[in-house]
This record gives sequence, C-alpha cells and structure tokens, in this order.
Amino acid sequence: MSLAVDFGPMAAPTDTVANTDIDLDNLEQHRRELTGYCYRMLGSAFEADDAVQETMVRAWKGLDSFEGRSAVRSWLYRIATNVCLDMLRGRQRRALAMDMGPANRSDSFKGTTRPEHTWVQPIPDGRVIAEDGDPADVAEARETIRLAFVTALQHLPARQRAVLILREVLRWQASEVAELLDTSVASVNSSLQRARATLASRPARDDQTAVVGADQKELLARYVDAFERYDITSLVALLHEDAVMSMPPYAFWLKGPEEMGRWFLGTGIGCKDSRLIAVAANGGAAFGSYRVDPTGGHSPFAIQLLEISGDRIVGHHNFLDPGLFAFFGLPTHLPE
Repeated sequence: MSLAVDFGPMAAPTDTVANTDIDLDNLEQHRRELTGYCYRMLGSAFEADDAVQETMVRAWKGLDSFEGRSAVRSWLYRIATNVCLDMLRGRQRRALAMDMGPANRSDSFKGTTRPEHTWVQPIPDGRVIAEDGDPADVAEARETIRLAFVTALQHLPARQRAVLILREVLRWQASEVAELLDTSVASVNSSLQRARATLASRPARDDQTAVVGADQKELLARYVDAFERYDITSLVALLHEDAVMSMPPYAFWLKGPEEMGRWFLGTGIGCKDSRLIAVAANGGAAFGSYRVDPTGGHSPFAIQLLEISGDRIVGHHNFLDPGLFAFFGLPTHLPE
C-alpha cells in the first residue's frame, strides 16, 4: 500500500465574515478539525491540544487585526500552521519503534526507554472526527489519522508536511495553500511533489482495515476473549505471520506470532488477568488495557492500538502511558 494518498477533489473554505460577527463560538466550532490538523502535523495528541489552544488564544487576541478579507477557517489554519511550525522547529521527529532499528528477540528486553517526545502518540477518534458527519467524510478522516499514515508524515520536513495535509487531506487549492504559507503556487506544487515521493518511498505495508466490519468485529471479540483469558495459543493464532508489536516508551519491538507468544509467556506475563475496555483511536480498533492492581481491582496500563488486515491482526501497539486514559475518557481504576 502506498502512503501517498489522493483524497479527492479540492474544496475551498467559504466562511468569510466580518470580524465584528466573530465570537468564541465561531472560533470553537473549528476546534475538532484543527485538532486533527495539528495532530497530523505534530504526531502527539497532547501537543495537538496545546497547539489548538494556542491558536484560539492568538486568534482571540488578534480579532482586531482580522479584517474579514479571508475565511475565518483559513485564518485559523494560518495561525495553527504557524504554531505547529514553531513547535517543530529544531525538533527530532516522532516515530514508532519499527523506525529505530531491526526487530528484537523476546528474551533480549533490557527495559531501555526513550523520552515522550520520541514517540508518535495515539489520539481518540472523537477528538478529531465528527462521527455524525457524512459517512464518506468520516471514513476518509479515519484513513488520515491511521497510525501508519501519521507516522509516515513525520518523515516529511515541516512545511512539506503542512502542504501535503492541506492539499491532499483537507483538499485545499494550491493557491489557498500558497496564500496561507506566504509562498508561490509553484513552490506549493513542488513541495507536494517531493512529499509524495518521500511517502511513496516508504516501505509498503499490507492494506489495513479502517472501517471495522462484521468479520473484523468477530476477530476483535476473539482477541478480547483470548487476551482476557490469557490463552496465548488462541491469541497468536489471530496474528498475521508478519505481525509487529511495539511498546512505547520502550525502544523495543517484536515481529511474528512466535516471538510475540514467547513475550506474553515470558517478560510480558504481567499482562495475565488483564481487562480490556474498547475505545476508538486513530481510525481503528483500540482498547484500554488494565493490569491487576495488588491492592484490588485493575489499574490503567496501556492503550492498545490494533491494526487489522483481512482476518488477521498485523499491528499490536501498546502505549504504556497511564496518563492517556483520562484523555480517552477511561476510568482511572476498575473495581473487582
């Protein structure tokens, strides 16, 4: 599957209004889509929230200078782009463990971690997708927040990243992007061409299911049953032969059912008797994973993102950050 995606015909912003007509509600109605934009730019749900908040503050403070010659939406995107470019300046790109070296053996785990800013983070669908929107638009939005796509975007220079998102995800005209970035249409088209070439050069991956149908729901039900019973034989039978598992913040990843099975029965045995709560993240299936709490009940452990291709799980990504649970609206403790 090529990661260079064409998301259809371009659509222009149309909400031009006089600055005297703008209030907080007028700005806030754009928060969800701006969060999606900033998340694709930054690869971090927390940073995307911070960027949008800063965008709203700058917009509110700058209302007097907004003369209504452009759309409110495009004005906010200009501010958000500048905020993101500022945040990305001089920063190491975020990634997944698979970008950092070859697969590990299950018995080679050393517990080496890397700081939070190293990793692409998951994001709840509800933060960036209007689920009551047009089904085609919702499906398209899910595709563009998938973990593989957001991770691939981080390989682009910041301005190329902005151009590709604005042109191919948000469907802006080249002239609109040029105006937003204070550059020429030729420069925008050149940046887009280079961005496409970079994404096309990324290793191809099996097509993954963004919309979970009946077959995938059955697969997920079997996964939950196997994981909670800790039936590892049944669990690894659900994995594709090239399935991968990562565990940020650990600089460690596994490939293949055999190694993953050894992990669950070895170093990862602490997952036994865990409980899962389904959530929607990055356009696909995800779960809040709770480990046994020695004092009783279960405590937050990881947000699991599962990538599915056909009738098998191809990606099992575990974000070991209990701080994500509140962000996903998950309980901080499960009783007995």
